Amino acid sequence: MFDSLPVLPPDSILGLAAACRADPNPDKVDLTLGVYMDETGLCPVFESVQQAQRELVSDEKTKVYMPPIGDAAYLSGIRSLVLGADLESRFGNRVTAVQTPGGCGAVRLGAEVLHAAAPGTTVWISDPTWPVHIPLMGSVGLQFRTYRYYSPQLKGLDFDAMLADLEEAAPGDVVLLHGCCHNPSGADPSAQQWQQLAELLVERQLLPMIDFAYQGMGAGLEEDAQGLRSIMGSVPEMIIAVSSSKNIGLYRERAGAVIFIGGDDRAAEAMASQAVAAARRVYSMPPAHGALLAGRVLSSPELRQAWVLELEQICGRINGLRASFRDALATATGRDFDFIGRENGMFSFLGLSVEQAQRLRSEKSVYMLDSSRINIAGLNAGNLSRVVDAVVSVL
Repeated sequence: MFDSLPVLPPDSILGLAAACRADPNPDKVDLTLGVYMDETGLCPVFESVQQAQRELVSDEKTKVYMPPIGDAAYLSGIRSLVLGADLESRFGNRVTAVQTPGGCGAVRLGAEVLHAAAPGTTVWISDPTWPVHIPLMGSVGLQFRTYRYYSPQLKGLDFDAMLADLEEAAPGDVVLLHGCCHNPSGADPSAQQWQQLAELLVERQLLPMIDFAYQGMGAGLEEDAQGLRSIMGSVPEMIIAVSSSKNIGLYRERAGAVIFIGGDDRAAEAMASQAVAAARRVYSMPPAHGALLAGRVLSSPELRQAWVLELEQICGRINGLRASFRDALATATGRDFDFIGRENGMFSFLGLSVEQAQRLRSEKSVYMLDSSRINIAGLNAGNLSRVVDAVVSVL
């Protein structure tokens, strides 16, 4: 049966990360994977999560399945974190949530519900976007169009072009937005631009679906949610895909949630029921460990306070690395790299050609994508100057 089955190439990002691991150069630098790394190059376990894990191991009495909708403490904490107290109170039962295997599972279940409601739905995605968005949603059967987003010439968001493209969307179309820390560009709309987007969505009768994977890693938990909440306060219904991989550090535990806001209580209940039915078809029951840990962190005042402080330190470190990298590149090259400091989160395009990015890998063992997208958090005090010297060598 499988003799003629083709061998597929590795994922572009995971393949480069594997190539970096295989590189014998002791000074190699991996800026490919979108994973937070500390100063030692380790993706750390939050101390608050370690404490929650000790408590969970002590208290856990069973390994029976989770409820199909997920852990109640986790879902309650995620709703409060994303919506904020005012909107959560305002929406009441118009908000439902379903636990998922990470942010990927949340995007997939959101797509399943869209397809169930309107099989011919067109989803508008940013150019560029996270590469997995299209396979995750396209495998359900949805159609895609793109809107212009990042401009290499502007080295940032081309908001006028974005609005012009979305003016072409038809009523009922879906617009996929990054809630903050745009992946792969790091370029986010301003508060004023978020409000303009909200007005456009209402005027054109478009449904927003927001991928919200990096809350707290751009400017802060509340600051990073302001754009999403501007949309939420304006439109009648929407879908939000949430990941706890980054801001709680639960990458391998696959903890996420999809939040539905319906036009009324019945619609919100229907959306959640469709998501649970789709989950049953795809993976049956949600994974437990990560959600149980995150639920404890978010529901315990002591653990939550410790987690917030840890996340603030991570956010501050990323922003400090941005400033240091920007200044070092500008000093070494005499060129303008201010755009690095204006961006949010872990990602940035350096503006290099494909050839230059490939030379960095082959000649200097500095690994980045062909697009020259880098993970800022892969930098540290020990390798930053080496990366700057490598970039200078190919300019």
